[in-house]
Amino acid sequence: MRAGLRGRKDTGITMNVSYSKIKPLFLQQSYMDAWEDYRRALRKRSFPCWDVIVLTASNEDQAAAYRREIEYRLQNNLLPGKTKYAVLSDPEGKRVGSGGATLNVLRYLAETEGGRSAFEKKILVIHSGGDSKRVPQYSVCGKLFSPVPRELPNGRASTLFDEFMIATAGIPARMQGGMLVMSGDVLLLFNVLQIDLQYQGAAAISIKEPVAVGKEHGVFLNDGQGMVKRFLHKQSEEQLRELGAVNEQGMVDLDTGAVMLDTELLCALFSLIAAGDRVEDEKFDRFVNDRARISFYGDFLYPLAKDSTLEEYYLEAPEGSFCEELKDCRTDIWEALHDFRMKVLCLSPAEFIHFGTTGELLELVTDRVEDYEYLHWDKQVCTNRQGERRYAAHNSLIAKGADIGDNCYLEDCDIGSGVSVGESSILSGLLLEKGQIPPQVALHALLLKDGRYVVRIYGVEDNPKGTLEQNTTFIYGKLGDMLSYYGISPERIWNGQEHYLWFAKLYPVCAGMEEAIEASLQLVKMSEKKEPSPAVAKWLSMERCSLYESFEQADVKEILPWKIRLEDLVLVTRFAEGMEQGASYDKALQVFGQVGIDQKKFDLLMEKAKTSGLLLKMRIYYALSRYMRERNIVFAGDTGYDVLERLCFDCLGKAVYDNSRKYIQDNKNYRIQNENVAVRLPVRVNWGGGWTDTPPYCNENGGVVLNAALKLNGIWPIQVEVRRLDKLQVEFASEDIGVRGVCKTADEIRDCHNPFDFFALHKAALISCGIVPLAGTETLQEILRRIGGGIYLSTKVVGVPKGSGLGTSSILSGACVKALHEFLGLSCSDGALYDIVLCMEQMMSTGGGWQDQVGGLTNGIKFITTKSGIDQKIRVEQVIMSEEAKKELQERFVLIYTGQRRLARNLLREVVGNYIGGRKESVDALSDMKVTAVRMRWALEEGDIDTLAELFNEHWELSKQLDMGATNTCIDQIFLSCEDLIDGRFIAGAGGGGFLQAILKKGVTKKQLSARLHEVFQDNGVDVWESEFV
Repeated sequence: MRAGLRGRKDTGITMNVSYSKIKPLFLQQSYMDAWEDYRRALRKRSFPCWDVIVLTASNEDQAAAYRREIEYRLQNNLLPGKTKYAVLSDPEGKRVGSGGATLNVLRYLAETEGGRSAFEKKILVIHSGGDSKRVPQYSVCGKLFSPVPRELPNGRASTLFDEFMIATAGIPARMQGGMLVMSGDVLLLFNVLQIDLQYQGAAAISIKEPVAVGKEHGVFLNDGQGMVKRFLHKQSEEQLRELGAVNEQGMVDLDTGAVMLDTELLCALFSLIAAGDRVEDEKFDRFVNDRARISFYGDFLYPLAKDSTLEEYYLEAPEGSFCEELKDCRTDIWEALHDFRMKVLCLSPAEFIHFGTTGELLELVTDRVEDYEYLHWDKQVCTNRQGERRYAAHNSLIAKGADIGDNCYLEDCDIGSGVSVGESSILSGLLLEKGQIPPQVALHALLLKDGRYVVRIYGVEDNPKGTLEQNTTFIYGKLGDMLSYYGISPERIWNGQEHYLWFAKLYPVCAGMEEAIEASLQLVKMSEKKEPSPAVAKWLSMERCSLYESFEQADVKEILPWKIRLEDLVLVTRFAEGMEQGASYDKALQVFGQVGIDQKKFDLLMEKAKTSGLLLKMRIYYALSRYMRERNIVFAGDTGYDVLERLCFDCLGKAVYDNSRKYIQDNKNYRIQNENVAVRLPVRVNWGGGWTDTPPYCNENGGVVLNAALKLNGIWPIQVEVRRLDKLQVEFASEDIGVRGVCKTADEIRDCHNPFDFFALHKAALISCGIVPLAGTETLQEILRRIGGGIYLSTKVVGVPKGSGLGTSSILSGACVKALHEFLGLSCSDGALYDIVLCMEQMMSTGGGWQDQVGGLTNGIKFITTKSGIDQKIRVEQVIMSEEAKKELQERFVLIYTGQRRLARNLLREVVGNYIGGRKESVDALSDMKVTAVRMRWALEEGDIDTLAELFNEHWELSKQLDMGATNTCIDQIFLSCEDLIDGRFIAGAGGGGFLQAILKKGVTKKQLSARLHEVFQDNGVDVWESEFV
């Protein structure tokens, strides 16, 4: 790779430094402008676009690969839809030269677009039919679709073709008609506003480059008036200087391969192969063949120079070889074109990057990529190793354990954790789980049309155009020396073909890629003369092919699907890693760019979820559900967002349930020990750390909660009764809502998953306590007969309205479990009770955390903590307060009923979902709530109720940050109406209704607050309830 000007050397330091600063800024802005033109071309039907874009290809297989690339972009709205696209292979697969390919384009345009009038359209032609001998990894897909180390603003990995589409998007708006011809192995960075399209005949786009670069390409000799005086194609440095093509700074006007042709000149070219509007086959065949191999640059541009002569034209170096057919063609071309002239459009600042050899490619993407940081070039493009600077990778998935050497380049690869790669090596198209790749080699895998594989290996600095007679290098030695050492005759390697490395049959054809990789690595040892003779004999006996043959036999239709799948895998992996690292779901989803998630990516994400741990699995499901809901997308099988949302919460519930099941007793020796058992429990108020007890937050971070047990209006509100029945059946009662029921079968009891079932809680309690097993053939009557009678289970919540926020449902579950254990004469630790209630709630699909049951089953003001992990080991500490502080707290603490209720189940999904989805406000609020709970404990133990009131206010703000629904107009009005009477305000439970909590100002009584609320809210039910800490 060679890049252009970096500041003129002999014009002074100040100019050099200022130019080196201006040039990147100019080109950066130029690229941004070009990108905006490209976006407008995609979005606005009125924006001027190319009428026709034509790519040339070396053969029909390569053409088919190009068509797939274009079709993929069209399907994803990455190309302007109103432009016509065509890919033309060299006729009959013969190498007809870039000039022959151009005439083939003119024939296509005339036959499909209305004869010569087609040349009035705006046409872009990209010559891309080379076989890329010097960079063999691109011989199949072509250099045109080779990677450029940049991630485009829409999130896609760029290719040379994409850069062409972006860079030229603004040109059609500035031209009348005609053709822009470009070379498909050159990246030209410029600003379209620099191009003066006022010309007749042809206009060549040129930039200033050092003479060392110019001698490898074409150079224009300017006549001083902006016209081409002579076209100097691949002349030596001495010749260029003698002819006056080198200026004082050692720079030349380089032929960039980009040339504008007007309609008249196109018609003149067309006349070589046509009469009128009709192509004549005899004429066409005369110019378009593999003998003359006419060059666009050497044969069509040369006659346009003012000082060119026919005699010198005949001597111009051909693309193929000198022959009479070529001389005859040149005579006619001269007659057709010599009266036209070519303008030089010298652009500055501009940049010329030629994709030349394998070594230059490696240097560009590793060492020199930082030279183009201003264009957002990067070593890591569309990989899951963003930020890695030691090596470069493009569209590659690299496992965390893989050991990649410095200055390596990985392209379109899936690399496993067991792989080690030596420094400065290139891997392309490999699927490799384990193995060791030596340094300074290139490996390129190809799937052949018959389903077998070839992995081509060569040294990074090897030249496939080198010959045996030139003693060309091969990997770590000389090709000739290797063959001589093992006594291998040239005939066995070349089968009569010329002795180019390109044609050497070195690469075994294997059934699978792994075998092909092993076979290619054998050549490394052979090049070092270290491979045993029996192994070499086996290698000789294998079917082998050359770089050229593998290029010809490659299954090109599989190249793009492999690239797309890898890109999808990389994006899925980056998304998953982002979610694991705590990114919000919407930020993590940005890796999918404007294209978004299609069915294939969706399937890969679902596979990733299935094989991931619980927490990542949940996050993938949740993010997908939000993505689908926000875009109203349904994937195959009528998979809507609700399905993914359910999967998210179901897998969480199952994990908690599976962990809690170990606490379920399944004992055939159960016997009823007490005829009648009654359990009375308090409700709880949550003060600090609420929601941090809820899975999965507590599983990832541990929970910290401060809560207290309360009696209401002098009553223990949670009441459960269990009685033995003589009749072998199970009777349920929910006294507070006045419903009763009877279960006569075990299956009726096992059906406990409907949260709207009046007796879901009762059924879940029987299962959780092990009375009715989760599965089995034993009938309910057999179970009851064995334990000694039927069961009557009655629940009652006294004087507490639904949706109170006081934890009644979980505490009621705890009361049932406690009562049933006493009924059976079983002992059960508090910790086991907590876990069984969690299990019950998952059975009933109500979810929730652990603080409610702890708050009701254990009296007092409690500081409750857990560590991270699926098995939450709950530690309960009583908060020790002085009697004076207890008295003050009892006097100043009030419960206010709002007269409203809120369904916690939907709220639970919303709040937990926001945490799973990585919403920053939620994550921060939960973390701060834990700290606030600790500070509240300190304030209570210090007897500082004023500080407790302040912390109530802080926690109230955190609750609203966590869930906007925690408050509403009614709650705001209640607090506003009494703000002069209270120091601290908070909600009970999740808020949004139910009860509110407050700390009165010193000297204010509960009666005063009650009177104020009655005055403001009349008979709407808003009032102070009597409460007592227990």
